[in-house]
Amino acid sequence: MNNNNSNRQRNLGPGVQYLLDYLKRTQSENPGFFYAIEGNNEQCGNVFWTDETSRANYTYFGDTVRVDTSYRTDRSKIPFITFTGVNHHAHPVLFGCALLLNESDSTFVWLLQTWLQSMSGRTPVSITIDPDRLIQMAVAQVLPQTRNRFCRWSIFRQTMEKLTNVYQANPTFDLELKKCVNEADTVEEFDSCWGALLSRYYLMENEWLQFLYNIRDQWVPVYLRDVFFGELSTVEWNDALSLFFDGFLSASTTVQLLIKQYEKSVSSWNEKELKDDFDTCNTTPILRTPSPMEKQAANLYTKRIFMKFQGELVETLANPATVLDESGAVTTYRVAKFGEEHKAHTVRFNGFEMKATCSCQMFDFSGIICRHVLSVFRAKNVLMLPPDYVLRRWTRNAKTGGGEESVPGYASSASPNINNNSNLESPMVRHNNLRQEAMKYVEEGAKSIHVYNVAMNALQEASKRVAAVKNKASHGISEANGRNLEMHTVENQSSSCLSREEKEKKMNELSGELERTNERCEVYRAILLALFRDMEDQKLKLSVKVQNARLSLKE
Repeated sequence: MNNNNSNRQRNLGPGVQYLLDYLKRTQSENPGFFYAIEGNNEQCGNVFWTDETSRANYTYFGDTVRVDTSYRTDRSKIPFITFTGVNHHAHPVLFGCALLLNESDSTFVWLLQTWLQSMSGRTPVSITIDPDRLIQMAVAQVLPQTRNRFCRWSIFRQTMEKLTNVYQANPTFDLELKKCVNEADTVEEFDSCWGALLSRYYLMENEWLQFLYNIRDQWVPVYLRDVFFGELSTVEWNDALSLFFDGFLSASTTVQLLIKQYEKSVSSWNEKELKDDFDTCNTTPILRTPSPMEKQAANLYTKRIFMKFQGELVETLANPATVLDESGAVTTYRVAKFGEEHKAHTVRFNGFEMKATCSCQMFDFSGIICRHVLSVFRAKNVLMLPPDYVLRRWTRNAKTGGGEESVPGYASSASPNINNNSNLESPMVRHNNLRQEAMKYVEEGAKSIHVYNVAMNALQEASKRVAAVKNKASHGISEANGRNLEMHTVENQSSSCLSREEKEKKMNELSGELERTNERCEVYRAILLALFRDMEDQKLKLSVKVQNARLSLKE
């Protein structure tokens, strides 16, 4: 465990002022951008920032969070901290960043409180942190109800640094250690494997490994499976959450370069998400069974999540369910793979409530239903996935909250209100929803000239309606001003006349409403213009294809 103590300061020279200028400029250009500085001294204070896309993404995917402090260590020049999560395509998504220039015992308390404030106070279900005393204490103070664990990747890295001789003398040790930690299905299996590993390499007295074993319930997956961490694979997941800035930062990165690389990384992952959305909507999954449930899942999940579910569904053929006990509406099953009966799991199925729990706890941990429960569903002729076993955060509609293929009563892994309609009060959420819905016009409109023309007409009509709303808001304020003036003239002596202060308050409210309406209209206008450009490009490509086809026919 890293026991970094307090009062560590770093001097990044003119880079700090460059960062502050960037943050102020960005916030003035984008009201949804948030930043904060600890203390009053801007030259040596700690800085946190997050943009509107990150804040909107947190409303959808803020159920599990990774706080990565690996760039803060002495091996890096930049004391850079990131808050990341995972989106509906199982790829990293950013929630915020920080530079810690003046580190003390209270630094991480301030950082977590500031980050939480920027996310409207919504706490995550779980959080993954590096094994560090200061961070652990801050999480316990700021997020007492959030389940926390240590990042396995960080622990494996520290183990390699502390046991360099063992790794060099035994090339297979690293693989065996990770297999023991990541693939144990039960606590008993982990204990047995861990003891055998240490005995085989004569490490029974190693203090570091003894320490890791003593805190095993804070980092070994088999001890954490009762809480949602969004892991689809224990082998690669911890690495994936730390990869948002992978390839963009290095030990020699300056603050000026950090900002440029930050923007490149954010843009790159945003483009990746759009591509994933497009692939999901325009790729028909290959079904491997005649199951109606598989077809249902193919229409619900994103492409990558469906592939994970499909793998579990196919495995039911090799994992038969055997009845152990029946008590009223509850039936207990034993599910084991052929030839691996010693690794059996227990499933309790309530036929009245259509609910099942499995001893492997895969659904609790990852949000994907396991092969054991699916095997029981198969035995009980449950042909469709019950709504409680489809997490909205893994679906195609994760960021829109609806659609033709949505399942009423989606389960949620997240904290309360994370998918609530009250989120529409946020301009960031509205912007995201509009973008997702508008993309459907691009995807469908590009398929033929006829559909293109229909979609283009619809967008032009939408543009006119947006402009009409904007004009109506402006006209409404003018009328209100006229009415107020007339009322003041006619009823100047009336006791019911509004006071000067009340009028000014009303004017401020109306002006504020106009300003917000203008902002929304500008966002809509930008989206529509982008869509027009995209569809014109698609029209050009289609025209070229038609022309080529005609030439081919003439030949």
